[in-house]
Amino acid sequence: MTHVEALRTPDERFADLPEFPYEPRYVEVDGGLRVAVVEDGPADGETVLLLHGEPSWSLLYRRMIPVLTGAGLRVVAPDLVGFGRSDKPVDRADYTYARHVAWMREALLDRLGLRDVTLVGQDWGGLIGLRLVAEHPHRFARVVVANTGLPTGDQPMSEAFLAWQRFSQESPRFEIGRVVSNGCTTPPAPEVVAAYDAPFPDDRYKAGARTFPSLVPTSPDDPAAAANRAAWDVLTHWDKPFLTAFSDGDPITRGGDRVFQRLVPGAQGMPHVTLAGGGHFLQEDVGPELAQVVVDLVAATPR
Repeated sequence: MTHVEALRTPDERFADLPEFPYEPRYVEVDGGLRVAVVEDGPADGETVLLLHGEPSWSLLYRRMIPVLTGAGLRVVAPDLVGFGRSDKPVDRADYTYARHVAWMREALLDRLGLRDVTLVGQDWGGLIGLRLVAEHPHRFARVVVANTGLPTGDQPMSEAFLAWQRFSQESPRFEIGRVVSNGCTTPPAPEVVAAYDAPFPDDRYKAGARTFPSLVPTSPDDPAAAANRAAWDVLTHWDKPFLTAFSDGDPITRGGDRVFQRLVPGAQGMPHVTLAGGGHFLQEDVGPELAQVVVDLVAATPR
């Protein structure tokens, strides 16, 4: 346990969120960091874990949650540490890939006791979620990956990603709502953009958002490379249902779905889908369609 100095976004910043009426519950990790978790749907429904990425928060899933719960599924949507209504460590050195995995493991598996989970991971939600799947495979029943990957640093990253990584580290202005908007095919409404800005009253709150892109393994000797290789060793033997649902309009992760389809046994013969009209944040552009893919997968693969 280490003491991590963190900021907590004032609750009034989250008043009147568009299409997002959910009150979070809070669980503590790492000796005092507060993680916000939205839960909705029937308590006895199959659990669908919605993991967001950079620099969004669980608001990203607001167009999907009603589709999932309407089909009888239980939704669990946490905010990663540093994002949304979760606490935000101020020192960028406090954010590491390993810690993000450990924080989510403690919140979701230890505190909430999630089992038989269907993971839906996009962007960093996949980078973190797939580590959880590989390190605790007995807790997961199915996987849906959307515009994400599990890089080990052994393969070159796309130029689009490297440009984004440079921007995140060097740009004097880092406007979260604009970043999300730029990653959508259809620009979100102004009140939605404002809701993505809400967790960050000023730049001190953005340490996690600034740091995340630099934590993606881009060289073989990256601190997270070995753990991600170990995760791939598990995934290349994973025979439970594994579905790719990428969008057709994301230059950052384009082609990543084929890697999973080729290497994961559970992906063989699955009805993989490419969702038309979606950008990087396909939950914004084609959220209901992605949610229906998840509903159909759960229905087609009873445990």
